[in-house]
Amino acid sequence: MFESITFETILQRMLDRVTAANPNIDTREGSLIYTALAPAAVELQNMYIQLDTILNETFADTASREYLIKRAAERGINVKKATKAIRKGEFNIDVPIGSRFSLNLLNYTVIEKISNGVFKLECETAGSVGNGDSGTLLPIQFINGLTSAELTDVLIPGEDEEDTEALRQRYFNSFSSQAFGGNIADYKQKVGSMAGVGGVKVYPAWNGGGTVKLVIIDSTHSVPSSTLIDAVQTAIDPTVNAGQGVGLAPIGHVVTVTGVAATPVDIELNITYQSGWNWVTVQSAVHGAIDAYFKELSATWQDQDSVVVRISQLENRLLDVPGIVDVMETKLNGSATNLVLGADEIPIRGTVVAS
Repeated sequence: MFESITFETILQRMLDRVTAANPNIDTREGSLIYTALAPAAVELQNMYIQLDTILNETFADTASREYLIKRAAERGINVKKATKAIRKGEFNIDVPIGSRFSLNLLNYTVIEKISNGVFKLECETAGSVGNGDSGTLLPIQFINGLTSAELTDVLIPGEDEEDTEALRQRYFNSFSSQAFGGNIADYKQKVGSMAGVGGVKVYPAWNGGGTVKLVIIDSTHSVPSSTLIDAVQTAIDPTVNAGQGVGLAPIGHVVTVTGVAATPVDIELNITYQSGWNWVTVQSAVHGAIDAYFKELSATWQDQDSVVVRISQLENRLLDVPGIVDVMETKLNGSATNLVLGADEIPIRGTVVAS
């Protein structure tokens, strides 16, 4: 707003006022009047710069992260902090709770027993970095009788601290739907803020009055583990105390938590290759492009009535794969039409056949 108010503009306006009062006064650079007014013009320019900054920081759509967090907090919306990944560890013996293991650059702590030789491990480093590695764990302290230790499944994905634009969108969304007393917006807000949850759909009265069904997707936009589903169920409405208001759900709400289902999509392609290329040389990149597209679709699942896998979108992504000139006659699950999934389904790559 104040970008046009520069040092030169301010100084000239001041000098014009002097000459308007007395045209004979010398206002050239180096004159007494010029020398006296120039420092004041600099300070006024700095003041306008600060005023412009204050104006931008005042409104949520232009605020920087620091002030957006403060603005959002006024509506009870707090930035989501980074969370630690919960992983499954498989051992040849029962290891002590609290024992620590390392894999590559990360350390993991045993926090809970699942079954004989199977434990929950918490990554000691917060963020999505804890979701990636799997393989042989090395004990940090000696454990007698330990001969094998493997880090396997991601039970609850770790999340990075919330992105600025995601927080900004949550702030604006809070004006379009008021969360209160177990309404849909309330469930979305409470469940969406839980560690490991990437989205939720709410089905009120799905099995009669007082029943609520919550379908969740994890923060990596994949099918949630049973551990994550159980954690959300316990927090919202523990099964043993269903409807009694022990969890976050209001008294009288019997809540059932389930996860999205992964639907395999078999793909048939007719590919024209560049000279020197064939299916063997492009297969890995094609699989990567398909997986990336499906992940994009899964990220929008919460906000869609149903996910639609579009042939045109898939072909456009495959045309960016090095070595591919053209893609035609694409079929999804045997049909040459777009694939509309169920309301609680997300796509995963099935078999890919190219001719």
